[in-house]
Amino acid sequence: MKAVALKRYLPSSDPESLLDVELPDPKPQGRDLVVRVHAISVNPVDVKVRSPKDKIEETPRVLGWDVAGVVEATGPDCTLFKVGDAVFYAGSVTRPGCNSELHAVDERIVGPKPRSLDFAQAAALPLTAVTAYEGLFDRLSIDVGGRHAGRTLLVINGAGGVGSIAIQLAKLAGLRVIATSSRPESQQWCRTLGADHVINHREDIPKQLKELGIAEVDYLFNTVNTAAYWDTMVEVIKPFGRIVSIVESDQPVKLGALMRKSVSFAWELMFTRAIFQTEDMVEQHRILKQVAEWIDAGRLKTTLTEKLTPISAANLRAAHAKVESGKMVGKLVLEGWR
Repeated sequence: MKAVALKRYLPSSDPESLLDVELPDPKPQGRDLVVRVHAISVNPVDVKVRSPKDKIEETPRVLGWDVAGVVEATGPDCTLFKVGDAVFYAGSVTRPGCNSELHAVDERIVGPKPRSLDFAQAAALPLTAVTAYEGLFDRLSIDVGGRHAGRTLLVINGAGGVGSIAIQLAKLAGLRVIATSSRPESQQWCRTLGADHVINHREDIPKQLKELGIAEVDYLFNTVNTAAYWDTMVEVIKPFGRIVSIVESDQPVKLGALMRKSVSFAWELMFTRAIFQTEDMVEQHRILKQVAEWIDAGRLKTTLTEKLTPISAANLRAAHAKVESGKMVGKLVLEGWR
């Protein structure tokens, strides 16, 4: 099968950073599906894993953790899907990624593709949708049914991939959403997704909130930089509030600063269930199924903003460079094989 892989960890500008290769077709085992990949998306995790380091892979390593495609084969223990089903999912960082024509994945972290979306539109969603869903409804303990309607949520970097779906999910739960964004086009994007207010994270966040009549927020979702916004988060979160971050800190943070307000802080990593093969792995199947139902009901929409064709090393290098620029709005998808 065709695939895009790396052997050395190099800058995205280096033609050797990602290569077009031929690899053996995967064989399904246990609860594996083998999916024919129609479209993929690129996330910050791809860039992070590929980033330069002193290491050489003996065999080509395939990256990629967002895919939409069609089931081509099933393992002997599969019960959720059959050959011919259209699916979307993010996969696992402990297995080969999805930047290949065929991809093996545990069915428990796979969802049925939304019927109302094409493959490119669907591929933009899985990793960010699961991250946002778990972050909001599991880590922050927001009631998806609306019991916490009217409470305030601050999303730092609302125009990114996770922020774009977090805004929509939070509005679905009835929250008052304040998103941060620094450029006019990204601020407008947040508004089209349903953000009630948009402020600039390059300016004084507490001051801007107070100008909106919001001294403190009930919940805070950091999607961009934990350490850089730590003091701000401590200042603007309400007593007994909750904070979740999806970005590991490259320096110590003063966790004790949250004690006075009895604030809860949590990390969210959507790969945790797959990494540790937790007993509730199938929960991600349920999440993606629910997301697909909401999309088909018109309650959520895709966050796709840019598409490249075909799936190739050259286009993936360009996509990595775009993500590295820090100027992404929504999601970038690659579709089709040459």
